[in-house]
Amino acid sequence: MLKKDGAKPEAAPLLIVLSGPSGVGKDAVIDALKKRNKGLHFIVTATTRPMRKGEKEGVDYFFLSEDMFKQGILEDEFLEWAKVYDHYYGVLRARVQEALNRGSDAIVRVDVQGAATIKGKAPDAVFIFLAPTSLKDLSKRLKQRASESQESLSLRMAKARYEMERRHQFDYLVRNKTGQLEKAVDEIEAIIAAEKLRVKPKRVKI
Repeated sequence: MLKKDGAKPEAAPLLIVLSGPSGVGKDAVIDALKKRNKGLHFIVTATTRPMRKGEKEGVDYFFLSEDMFKQGILEDEFLEWAKVYDHYYGVLRARVQEALNRGSDAIVRVDVQGAATIKGKAPDAVFIFLAPTSLKDLSKRLKQRASESQESLSLRMAKARYEMERRHQFDYLVRNKTGQLEKAVDEIEAIIAAEKLRVKPKRVKI
């Protein structure tokens, strides 16, 4: 509904959920977005895995003990969480709320299952699926990492096929074509700009 003076309501801060298969370039896209858009707040994931050399608390992850993480699950402190390869990962609800309360657009990086969980709790978030040019191209990217065994690569590709089949559950699809990172970032910025121009702005409640 328009204001009495005829102007549309001011857009509320957005919660942007970025997802897509492993190896598609989500981290690279987010790093580029953070450099371009200083008002965009990246939500750091919490995890129980050990801190690696060069990582920083609150920058790379929030490092929690398993007991602390499980207590957080019981107290519904996570917007979404999952156990991956013996370690827990999750998005802390309070971190998202803090960013939104400041008026900052918040972006989270999660897998497809995590995005579905968030959609159930915050349907007014903006859901973007980052896709490769093709599954063949994605396989090539993963092989170039030189850190995947054949078994691991096969598992990742099977999961990627599963996730690609669920891209219709998202609001937008952006293809991150090899060598065209800036184009993908341009398209995501255009999505954010378009969402800000809605006649009826979305207001995220978590």
